[in-house]
Amino acid sequence: MKKIVFATNNRHKLEEIRRITAGTLEILSLADIGCNEEIDETGSTLEENALIKAVYIRNHYGHDCFADDTGLEVEALGGEPGVYSARYAGDACRADDNMEKLLTEMRDLENRNARFRTVIALLCDGERHLFEGVIRGSITREKRGSDGFGYDPLFLPEGYNQTFAELGNEVKNRISHRALATAKLMHYLLDRFHTV
Repeated sequence: MKKIVFATNNRHKLEEIRRITAGTLEILSLADIGCNEEIDETGSTLEENALIKAVYIRNHYGHDCFADDTGLEVEALGGEPGVYSARYAGDACRADDNMEKLLTEMRDLENRNARFRTVIALLCDGERHLFEGVIRGSITREKRGSDGFGYDPLFLPEGYNQTFAELGNEVKNRISHRALATAKLMHYLLDRFHTV
């Protein structure tokens, strides 16, 4: 089975990707390769941040790898929080702080349209590839549900009447932005390495 490093320190993302790719790829974590550094995401776009992380691992550890960056983009806020989604309420903030700030910013807004967007950068055999996944939906007026992480209790995907946090991991991992980007990544890798 092909081994590849997922350049993230986010335990939730790692578990989600391992569930999505179970039986097809062996996903190594940064801990698995002895990387304990915090890789600074200094890019101004999701694409730049994903590449920064992947290039760092390739250059310092020599492994084929992929990295992702994800943003929640709210239409009425001009695409915010976007690339700053994880630190929307400040560098040392928690997910609850980010959600509270978003609800406050949107308190008087009727337009609740939003989308989650994930970009995966893959560095494999000296080549670079980008894969994008997007899911549209809306922001609720209060937190709903206890599964998931990040903004999941506030995001109502299009065509559903439950938030990501209410739908549960099985459904979320089938329809999410990360699932869509990962499906494109997997299609490419399986085609490339002819794995079954």
